[in-house]
Amino acid sequence: MPLGRVHARYRDAMENSPEWDASLFGGAAQFYERGRLPYAPGLPNAFRDALRADGTGRLLDVGCGPGSITLRLVGAYAEVVGIDPDPGMLREAERLRDKRRITNATFIRAPAEDLPLGLGDFDTITFASSFHWMDRERAARTVQSMLRAGGAVVQIDTVRRDGESPAGQYPPPPRKQIGELVRQYLGEQRRAGQKVGFVYPTNEEDVWRAAGFSGPELVRIPDNRVLTRSIDDVIAGTLSMSSSAPHLFGERLPDFRNDLRELLHAASVSGNFSVALTDNELRIWRP
Repeated sequence: MPLGRVHARYRDAMENSPEWDASLFGGAAQFYERGRLPYAPGLPNAFRDALRADGTGRLLDVGCGPGSITLRLVGAYAEVVGIDPDPGMLREAERLRDKRRITNATFIRAPAEDLPLGLGDFDTITFASSFHWMDRERAARTVQSMLRAGGAVVQIDTVRRDGESPAGQYPPPPRKQIGELVRQYLGEQRRAGQKVGFVYPTNEEDVWRAAGFSGPELVRIPDNRVLTRSIDDVIAGTLSMSSSAPHLFGERLPDFRNDLRELLHAASVSGNFSVALTDNELRIWRP
């Protein structure tokens, strides 16, 4: 089935999906590009070295969001496909794709649970901080059947360096105080869509091994940059998170943004913050 037909089909069907909480990242997509911290510059080269991504294969990015990983890897594969159930995320992914004049990326609205979707097989299938949002056992079994011979599944995570973070010109964002402000508005328990008290699931390695994978092979991608972030950047980063997505605040969103802005002004006279980026890590699973 041509990708365009699959794309249209699942844009029409997603509203009836029983497994996806449509409110999970409600309103957050517009804040991703500005608010989320970038991946390490060496990420595409790490894929080329560890996965022999020489520009001729196919990549599937599961839970792609606004294409943060999908669009970074378009040079390493002949074709990249991102799937995500959130329409706002896909609109942003397509906007960025078109803005960058990328021609080998397709985005499809569908949850991981609906795979394989007639998409064919792939050399690499990625999960960038998305595996915990889905039926992990089902997704792992399905993607195992979608890999070409010699293919691999790759989880992409951030990992903190040992010791102190490099000092920057400005103070770091006041993460503790931001968290306290979010709790004042939303309550003590972590929110995630319609869920209250969300806890990230564990035992991921058991899930992958039960699905027939071996590993993981770990590839560390260092990132020693210190970025300067404005107050608006930090606000965008806060609103890009599922636990503080815009929809959770309802009519109080303008009040929250004003209080957050005041908090950040008090934390930095210049209105700027220094953020030491974390390293990235590839967790490579092979059948």
